[in-house]
Amino acid sequence: MAEEEKKEKEQNEEKKKGGNLVLIIIVVLLVLMLVIGGIVAFLLLSDDEEPQAQPQQSQAQQIKNRPAATGSYSDDLEVGPMYPVEEFTVNLLSENGRRYLKAEINLEMESGELQAELDTKLPVVRDVIISVLTSKTVEEISTRKGKQKLKEQIVEQLNMRLEDGRVKRVYFMKFVIQ
Repeated sequence: MAEEEKKEKEQNEEKKKGGNLVLIIIVVLLVLMLVIGGIVAFLLLSDDEEPQAQPQQSQAQQIKNRPAATGSYSDDLEVGPMYPVEEFTVNLLSENGRRYLKAEINLEMESGELQAELDTKLPVVRDVIISVLTSKTVEEISTRKGKQKLKEQIVEQLNMRLEDGRVKRVYFMKFVIQ
């Protein structure tokens, strides 16, 4: 009988050791999953701009060093005449259609002569802006780089339809994603 009790105790101890081993493996796997999830979340939520390898320059130097191109923001100190466009509320491109954007936009014109054409073509201007905005997903316009690309697309699309002048830049006065 004593031998049977010893065998039972040994079996119970082996079961406890096996149970502890399973518990340790589960805890390690959970911690590993949390670490991987944190890394993935950090990568997805971080800005997709490349880190600068150069030392930080002053803001004035950065403005001077930017390339001048159509629709670029190379000289923010010299702002041309503005043309305000009423607020837009549009659905963004998504699987469930429940995300929307509220944006108020000002268009910077090369000269004041363009205002008359913009006044007469306001429905076309609004349609172009709505078309560009609704073609974007939340992920595309959530970053600074994405907003910059969106501005450039709006400028490009508007300038294709204008005759009396050009839109230089687009400024967002409001930009709310919900």
